[in-house]
Amino acid sequence: MKIETVKIATVKPNPDNPRLIKDESFRKLVKSIQDFPEMLKIRPIVVNKDMVVLGGNMRLKACKEAGLKEVPIIKAETLTAEQQKEFIIKDNVSGGEWDFDVLANEWNIDLLNDWGLEMPIEVIENDLIETENKTIIEEIPYIIYCSEIEYNQIKSLSKVKDIKEIILNEVK
Repeated sequence: MKIETVKIATVKPNPDNPRLIKDESFRKLVKSIQDFPEMLKIRPIVVNKDMVVLGGNMRLKACKEAGLKEVPIIKAETLTAEQQKEFIIKDNVSGGEWDFDVLANEWNIDLLNDWGLEMPIEVIENDLIETENKTIIEEIPYIIYCSEIEYNQIKSLSKVKDIKEIILNEVK
């Protein structure tokens, strides 16, 4: 299968797509496409013979929002209707888990957040505490979005003297 570049208007969103992306996650996807459009060539949108998206519905939506006029695609023309349905699900099922310890220690948490990976509060808390002597870092270089319960846990780390900003999200 070869990668083609086509006018974005020729690619049709799949009306039966079971995946959604909303609000902040969608904004992050749009930003990632604007910042790193080369990634689309590495992971093109997959369409059937009728140009209906099988893999990449949210990327297509984000590409339109980002103002792209063309997108790279791969046509999966030989798949049966049943195989197309299977592909839609399997393309979106995550087959693994993140190793948050490696991410916290080897990667920049702010960049990970910018790229759309949300770190759990435990990783952020652990990032605040030095591992050997458990002393608290006195300055938090990022905003922490958390529930009221998580806020109280962070606040209980009484050695933290200068929390720049803590925004409470109401737990639904």
